[in-house]
Amino acid sequence: MTDIDQRTRQAWEQASTKHVREYDELLAEARTADLFPVERELLDPILRTGPRVVHPQSGHGIDDVALVRAGAVAVVGLDYSTTAVGAAQRRADELGVPCRYLVAVLPSTPLADGCADLVYTGKGALNWLGDLTAWAREMARLLRPGGHLFVHEAHPLVPVFSWDADEPRVRADRGYFAEKHVNDTFPGHGAVERQHTLAQTVMAVLDAGLELVDLREHPEPFWRPDGVDAAVWDGRLPNTYSLLARRS
Repeated sequence: MTDIDQRTRQAWEQASTKHVREYDELLAEARTADLFPVERELLDPILRTGPRVVHPQSGHGIDDVALVRAGAVAVVGLDYSTTAVGAAQRRADELGVPCRYLVAVLPSTPLADGCADLVYTGKGALNWLGDLTAWAREMARLLRPGGHLFVHEAHPLVPVFSWDADEPRVRADRGYFAEKHVNDTFPGHGAVERQHTLAQTVMAVLDAGLELVDLREHPEPFWRPDGVDAAVWDGRLPNTYSLLARRS
């Protein structure tokens, strides 16, 4: 890993202690967790087939419990935080759901070719990856023929938005076409986010040999910090997107 990647991994390892400190709260959340309606709309036909799912950058793993509840037969979660992996596995075991967690530093993974019917990722994942081309190729490798890649992620415009309450503004210290910026929200601690335009993400998926099935932009963010009511969340601007692609 580069120095930037190493520093970011250390920041995430520190931030992931939150999953341990708030274990009981997250366990309670996992018991009733569901995917967002925009995710269910695209994924329900796939989940009804009982897919085997791989979830890169799985974090606390609550989405994995929701995927199983929606029909997935099993989920393998991958994360480079040993703390996050340990807490997620403990929750899955306590809930009795077929989820298994492994430590992995993307874009490489320790999994076999064609092991997944569905690769599910997003919600603060792609912004930590430096090489989207290598990532997309690895995701394609994991998919069996006919399998799907699904991403529900923050819109690439989000890093340039301020969180002012009165009206939407563009941050003076950010740019849509910048390569990276230092995260100043969560996890912070000097973590460096990579910036990828929507076009770069779509082209990486297509260049990996996947077929684009659906691409949608949404006004709702996937995460709202407590106590913040930003004008950019009033429905006029894109805050998330969903991408569904298929391996032929």
